[in-house]
This record gives sequence, structure tokens and C-alpha cells, in this order.
Amino acid sequence: MKSKKSKIQLSTLSLSALTLSLSLVITGCGQEQHSSAVQNISASSLATSLHSATQTDIDSIANNLDVKYRVVSNIPTDKCDAKVSDGACFEVELTLTATEAITTNNWSIYFSQISPVQSYESDQFTIKHLNGDLHQIALSEKFSGFKQGETKRLLFRANFWMLSEYDAMPNYLITADELETRVIESTKAVIDKESGLELLPFVVAFSDKTKQFKRSRNDKTQWLTSQRLYQRNASGVSSSKIDETSIARAIIPTPKTVHYDENNAVIDISKGLTVNFSNVIPAEVGAALARLATLGLKQAQNGLSLTLQINKNDNKPMGSYSLAVTEQSINVIGVDANGVFNGLQSLVSLYRVGSNTLPVINVDDEPHYAFRGMLVDVARNFHSKAFILALLDQMAAYKLNKLHLHLGDDEAWRLEIPTLPELTELSSKRCFDTQEQNCLIAQLGAGIDATSSVNGYYSVSDYSEILQAASARHIQVIPSLDMPGHSRAAMKAMTARYNKYQALEDEVKAKQFLLDDFADKTQYSSVQFYHDNTINVCLESSYAFVVEVMTQVKKIHQDAGQPLTRYHIGADETAGAWLESPACKDFVANNDKGVTQMSELGAYFIERVAGILSELDIETAGWSDGMEHTRTENMPAIVQANAWDVLFWGGHNKVHQLANRDWQIVISTPDVLYFDFPYEASPKEHGYYWASRHTNTEKVFQFMPDNLPVHAEFWLDRQDNTYVSDDTQTPLTKGQTFLGIQGQLWSENTRSDEMAEHKIFPRLLALAERAWYLPKWTVPYDYQGAKYSTKTQFLTTKQQQKRDENWYLFANVLGKKEFVKLELSGIDYRLPTVGAIIEEGILKANIAFPGLIIEYQEKQSTVWKEYHKPVSVKGIVQIRSRSINGLRAGRITQVSVR
Repeated sequence: MKSKKSKIQLSTLSLSALTLSLSLVITGCGQEQHSSAVQNISASSLATSLHSATQTDIDSIANNLDVKYRVVSNIPTDKCDAKVSDGACFEVELTLTATEAITTNNWSIYFSQISPVQSYESDQFTIKHLNGDLHQIALSEKFSGFKQGETKRLLFRANFWMLSEYDAMPNYLITADELETRVIESTKAVIDKESGLELLPFVVAFSDKTKQFKRSRNDKTQWLTSQRLYQRNASGVSSSKIDETSIARAIIPTPKTVHYDENNAVIDISKGLTVNFSNVIPAEVGAALARLATLGLKQAQNGLSLTLQINKNDNKPMGSYSLAVTEQSINVIGVDANGVFNGLQSLVSLYRVGSNTLPVINVDDEPHYAFRGMLVDVARNFHSKAFILALLDQMAAYKLNKLHLHLGDDEAWRLEIPTLPELTELSSKRCFDTQEQNCLIAQLGAGIDATSSVNGYYSVSDYSEILQAASARHIQVIPSLDMPGHSRAAMKAMTARYNKYQALEDEVKAKQFLLDDFADKTQYSSVQFYHDNTINVCLESSYAFVVEVMTQVKKIHQDAGQPLTRYHIGADETAGAWLESPACKDFVANNDKGVTQMSELGAYFIERVAGILSELDIETAGWSDGMEHTRTENMPAIVQANAWDVLFWGGHNKVHQLANRDWQIVISTPDVLYFDFPYEASPKEHGYYWASRHTNTEKVFQFMPDNLPVHAEFWLDRQDNTYVSDDTQTPLTKGQTFLGIQGQLWSENTRSDEMAEHKIFPRLLALAERAWYLPKWTVPYDYQGAKYSTKTQFLTTKQQQKRDENWYLFANVLGKKEFVKLELSGIDYRLPTVGAIIEEGILKANIAFPGLIIEYQEKQSTVWKEYHKPVSVKGIVQIRSRSINGLRAGRITQVSVR
């Protein structure tokens, strides 16, 4: 809903905007939020004993109101709206307890709720969905205040389901007209001192597996207890021993060809390394040598000879190399500087921290995929420059070469554009400002502090530093500023610019980059429930904006020494947008661009923006769902499509369709490559789960990107039911392949750098393994097409056994070699939960990554003890993992006698 056209446009919420009918369509780009207006309650309608709130009252309520959020049930009832979310809804009970009496009225509470509230039950309060995820709790005419210690309850129903305690958003806001807004203290997140993980104390812990943990009656997902995890860890080859020689020889990602010395010879490196750069420019490999030094293997004048050399070979992919560790020296030869860099990273991987020897080895290696990427969403919640620089280090360490930086979305714009300062002055931060004159509205539980860590942006200097660090590590940065949907932050910034120049009576400048048709009365709802987040594609000013932004971004890249050669449009659009836009009605009626109906406008926008990029010598990339509607003849010769289509919904068909256009396909499958999803199926795990309840590191390791439909043989759908993949209708054209794969971290509920690292690592190492190396156990793609299910056996028992053996070696290498390197680099990787059982008073425990520390604590004790072998215990036992350096602990689980 857009406001009426006036000389000065304000981003306030109209009454009609508050009553929009909304529907939910879950997608892979994550979930988001909305805008708000304080609704006053007439004092005459309240009990005569209540008085209008003062600032002192607001402060007192913020400090003394105890809020509890409890999921009652995910089982739909006849009270669910049958017309919304397929009739699915869940019930939540909010309890508000006043530790001190509350005798004021005229106040209300604003809070973020990802799934919109559709109905409620209370005679004391009302509740409204405003915009995005923002909701308002107001006082009803029957509100009677709170006695000291009194509890009032508000029951509401929201769309779909809530399966994790961390779906709730923190930082409920209390406010009143013309008073300063405060955060209700009881709703603030806290950081656990031992694990570093974010906790939400106001959310009542789940306890009912049927009502709280299950999505539906058909949901077969099992709550991963310590007992179940113990059995999983102990099953198959994971119960066998991996010899230390295999671990010492291992390189991650696995090289294409490796030859070992038959006598297990080693070379002494105790004196360090003397580097001969030959024809290699030192700056091209400096980051790899610095990593060696950080881990303890430094350069020295009298050290072991390390010779670096470039020998061009057009028959090998970029980044290919050979590594020879002999008893006299080490030699790294690359087909280019990137190859030498990769060879050095393999040397680092071979090295065991604290060791004075390296195994004698010969490696001949090349990448399986040219595109080996990682997306980080810094738009929803900001992540610092330091985090990005640390991530680049680890991406390079494991030979990933593309950083897809998601810089703009509904919730914020994160990149300084010098000629459009409003983008960061206004839209880089969220706070409580209903007219959005100083910041965007407080979506995603952002709170009121515009300087908090979830807010911020990269200055030109910051972004240039990121680009230069990426270049030094042979990583290409692909920026993304989502359009035409997911564009609320840009739209509000350009409305602010419009207001500024209208006030100066400069209408030409005011309208120069305007993204909104103020006369548009269309009522729509985006996937994340915004009604004002889609750029009007019929305004010439929208394309002027694209040209200006891309010209500026290109200049920043050029000045930083990494030319901008590829840009990710996003290409998301909102169904139902523009229908009542006069500008679009005129455009469709009078244009000569081949657009004859409103439904073609989204594709027209993408085609035209792709043309703009081509004129700037920039290649086009976008998400598959937006790109698929375009006409191939109107698109450039080179197009990258990120395929985020869900496998158990038959998503491989769309992927194959786009690949058969001869487009460059980057596999971004949510089932396995969305790292904002939980590692395991537990309500205590962080992350969204719309496509997968559990995506642990082993699942990423199992992925066969070249053959998407085959996963129906051994993976399950999001309710852990089997499914069938029919690839007979749209098989890949003979010889068609994919450009690469990309991991994704969307950040809707990732509010800190530490939590981002927790979600990315160690899954990133398995991503790198699948991006670089094609193992022998994979099932080649059948270009004739086939049907796959748990009843077929294209993945033979022998192949599955080999895969599992490879995984267990990989897990041992992570636990015994790689995690210590992550720790020395300051990376807070996820520490796994521990599997444990108690049989006849004996505690038995195991862990997915041998080498990590296991600790246990008996109920009657306050002391944590290290677990080394089965031990006698009494009663209930708590158990957890601990990092190798002892500084962090994993999430605690509980085990009792079976």
C-alpha cells in the first residue's frame, strides 16, 4: 500500500495498511519484517483509576514487566484461518507479569513475529500485524492495569508453525505518544558465557514432542536426543579407528591425485622454510604464507627449501597446481598465481599444528568446479568488516573463490554510494521511528539503538579493503543489492531524497531516482509480509537509480583493483505488485517493449537491468525463480542463475530447464546449502528450517551436486518422509554441466558475528570439499533421465560404504587437524552436541568429530569432568563438548538411565 501523492511524502503507516490481508509463501531468501504507527487508546475508555503514561512509567514498565513466550501447539484447529497458509497455524501464549503495579494507560508494545498473527484472544489487549514482521499490542478499552505480581495472558495464532525456540525475536519495545521508547528488559537476548551462543530467556523451553516439535501429523522428524546421537555416531564405520598416518597425509579439500611414499617417509621442518619465489610475485601468495606463519610454520634463512613457480598450462583449469614434498625440499608449481596459492594452502592443510615433520607426498590437483562460493547476507543483520576479512581467510584456506555479498534488502542497505548518501544515512540502521525519518522501522527484533551491531554499513574505504583482501586471496566479490522485490530499504531512502529536494523546491532532483509511484493503490504482500517493498518497474527513475548505483559500485571496484565483472541482481519480485499503478497501466497500454500485460513486468525489469549491466561490461547473475520468466533472446549471452530450488519439491526440473538454456548454473540448494538452517533436529538449535530440519556437516559432505535427483535415494523431505524424484521429464541436455556450488548464510535471526561463524563453520569445510573434489563414490548423472527413490539403488551399497568411510576420515581430520587451525584463526566454529547413553550405571559417550573434548557433570556435582572412556555415574548426567583450546563449550544436553 502506498501513501497518497503529496508534495512531501512520509513513510507512515496508513490505517488501510494495517488491515491488509496477508498470505505466506515460504522461500529460500529467508524471512523478514514491516513498519508501524503508535495507536493511542482514549483515556476516557479506560478504568478511571488509570492515568496517562509518563516517561517514568514507560521506564518502569520496561524494567519490571516480565514477558514469557510459550508455544502452545502447532496442531491446527478450527480457529486457524482456512484461507491462509493452507489452514496451518500455531498458538502462542504471551504472559505479561508485572513485578510492580502498573496504573497507566496509553502505552503499547511493538514486537517482531516472523509469522504474522492472524487472530488473538484477550479482553485486555489487541494485537495487529503492521508490516513485515512488526506487530503492535495495544490496550483494549477493558484494560484494567496490573496489580503487583499480577499476570495477564494474550493468546494468539500465527501462520504455519513454530518448531524452534529461536524463531521468537528479542527486544520487545514499549512506547507511548511523544515519549521515548524503551526495550522491555525481560525480552533481551543474552550471550551464554561458556558457548558464546545467543539465548532467549523469555521463551519457554519446548517439552511436548507432538504439539511443539512436529510440523504436522505426518511429520516423522525425531528430536535428536543424546541417546539417539550416540547410536548414530556409533553406527557403521564411525565405530572403527582411523590410523594416524591417514590423518597426517590428509588434505582438505581432497586433491584429485595423491601419491604417498610407500615407507611413510617424513621431512623435517623444524627449522622453518626458506622461500624461493622464482617467477611468482610475492604479493600473490603472501596471504597463504602468512597463514602458514600464523599456524607456526614460519620463514627462515636456513629453513627447508620451498620453491614456488608458475608454469602456464592452458589444458588445465585456473587454480590447478602440483605439490611435491620430498626428503630434500618442497616444490609448488601452479598454472597461474592462483594455482601456486592453492598449492601453498594444501601445504598448510598437510601441516599439523605443533609438528616438526611433513609426510613425503606428491599431489597433482585441479578444481572440480570453477565457481566455489559462499553467500553472506549482511542486509538483514549487519556483520562487521572484521568478520568478512576473517571469512575471506578461511575461504581461501579451503580454496573457495567467490564471495557473494548480499548488501541490500528490505531491512537495510549496507554499502556507501557517495552520490546517494540517503541509502546509508537512513537505510543502514533500524530503530523505533514510525515515520522513518532517521532510520528504518525496528524489524527482526532490532531494538532502538541505531548504533547496535545489527546496524551499520561498509564505507567506500571499508568495502575497498574487503575487495583488496579478497584479491590477495584470489577471491572474486560478487555484490548483490536485491531488486525489484526485497527493495524496501532502497525505496525508503529514495523517498527521503525526494522529500529533501521537494522541500528545496527542486522537483527534477526529487524525482530523479524515485522508486515508488505514489499514486499506486495496489495492495500486495511480499513473501516476508511487506506491503511496500517492490520497486516500481514502470518508472524511468527506477532505471536511472540502477545506472547510478552500478556506476558507483563499478568505480569502487575499479579503484580497489578488483574490476566489477559480475553483479547479482537478485531478481526477486512480488506477486500482485503494480496492478493499480497508473504508471504501469500507462506503460503496458503504450509501450513498444513487447510488454502486453502486468504479469510480464517483472521479467521486463530483469531483462532491462541485464542490458544496463552489459553496457557497463558487467555480467548478470540472479536467483533462478526470478530469472526463469525472462525471455532468453532478451538476455545477455552470459547469465548466471543461482538455483535454490528444493529437491523434494522436484526442484531439479527447474534447475535443468535453466541449465538447458546454456546459462551458468550455480547450485544453491536449500536442502543442504543453506547454512542458516539448523545443524540438527532440536528446538534448541538456531536457524530457520523451511526446507530442512537438520543440515549437519555430514549431510553437506554427502551432497552430489552433479546429480540432483539421486538424493531421493537417501535423503528425506522436511518432515523426514521419503520422496520420489522423477527426472524423466526434464533431464539435462547431453553434456550439460553446472558452473559450481554456493553455500548461503541468510541472517534474519543471525544477530552477531559469533553466531554467523557458528552457522558457517564447520559446514564451510564440507562445502569446499564438494566444490573442489569429485569423489569416486558419486553417482554419475544419467542424461537419459531416471526416477529415484529409496527403492532404487543407483547409489550402490559399495559406493555408500565408501562414502561413509571417506566421511569418517574427513571428520577425524577436522577434529584432529583442522579445528585447531580454526581456533588459532579466531573462528568460533560450532561445537557438536555429544552422543551419550547410561547403561547399568555406566556413561558411554561419543562425538561426531573425534579429537574434541567431551565433558560430563553429574546432577549432584558442580564440577565438569573430562570424559575419556566409559565411567560409572549416578542419576541424571549433563554432557557437552569443549574446544581444543578449552575456551568454548558446546550446547549442554542431558542423559539419564535407559
